[in-house]
Amino acid sequence: MLASAGRAGVRFRVPPMVNQLSLFKGPPSVPGRTPGVGPARVNGEIAALGRELPESVRLGTSSWAFPGWAGIVYDRPVSETLLAREGLGAYARHPCLRAVGIDRTFYAPLPAFDFARYAAQVPAQFRFVVKAPGLVTDAFLRAEQGRPQAPNQRFLDARFAVEHFVRPAVEGLGDKCGPLLLQFPPLSRDGTQWPVRFAARLAGFLAALPKGPLYAVEVRDSELLASSLAGALNATGARYCFSVHPRMPALAEQARRLADLAAGPLVARWNLRAGLEYEAAKARYAPFDRLVDDDPATRDALARLAAGTVRAGHPVFVTANNKAEGSAPLTAFKLAGAIRDALAAR
Repeated sequence: MLASAGRAGVRFRVPPMVNQLSLFKGPPSVPGRTPGVGPARVNGEIAALGRELPESVRLGTSSWAFPGWAGIVYDRPVSETLLAREGLGAYARHPCLRAVGIDRTFYAPLPAFDFARYAAQVPAQFRFVVKAPGLVTDAFLRAEQGRPQAPNQRFLDARFAVEHFVRPAVEGLGDKCGPLLLQFPPLSRDGTQWPVRFAARLAGFLAALPKGPLYAVEVRDSELLASSLAGALNATGARYCFSVHPRMPALAEQARRLADLAAGPLVARWNLRAGLEYEAAKARYAPFDRLVDDDPATRDALARLAAGTVRAGHPVFVTANNKAEGSAPLTAFKLAGAIRDALAAR
């Protein structure tokens, strides 16, 4: 699957996108059920967890169209196509799933109409974490295998970002618009050996964007984690997005390197298990219906960050990927429990 990058012949590569259900499994499918999908039955423990978690904590997954989540999020197995069309409303009824990522926008911008269609399916307190197009955040146009093929002339083009990303998302989602995520793929050596230069260009870009939305910056080059990046974010009111990814250091080390970052909302994404690439993780974890590689160290680190943010009076947005532990919603449920426990420990 490829999405045009706006230049003839040059395309962005789309990366690849039992049962441990003892606490979470819902009822089996009902014969003769009418078409559609509903929410899975939530047991008392998970329902209580949803009530106990502060309203300012919004956990979710990177998307919602996974048939393997039957009995966890959905009431019965249905096709990926049906879930993409009708699953969001059922997803948003889960008491622990208060946010969701829209990652497809990295590959092709969406119009305000599509965002509005998503917003109409979820309750008022629900939030979307929307990823910016790669045309804004990738310094290169890439060949099919992801190799840089040509410089991207729209890299950090604020006018293009406003027209094709910020305005449609804000107009379509309205009050349900959460963080607008600027995820930067790996830069070249020229881009990483001068963190101050990158931070200065980023600051100018962020300053040119409309005020109001919460912008979050996620990088995939650890060399960029420096005081200059914290300064650029502080100067523009943007947030750093903590990323659990093999290319990045542990969360505590990310926080240490950005110690100058001002207090504010927490934005984090639990992306990919250490030591795996996306295709290998997909093969290992599909159909994403159980936790295969439990990662309590990462969970506890995120819970501590979230608890500290809540105590400081700021909101929390964390999304998980199936490739983190094996099943994104189960990851979110266990993280919710860890945050509750971290808040209670004080």
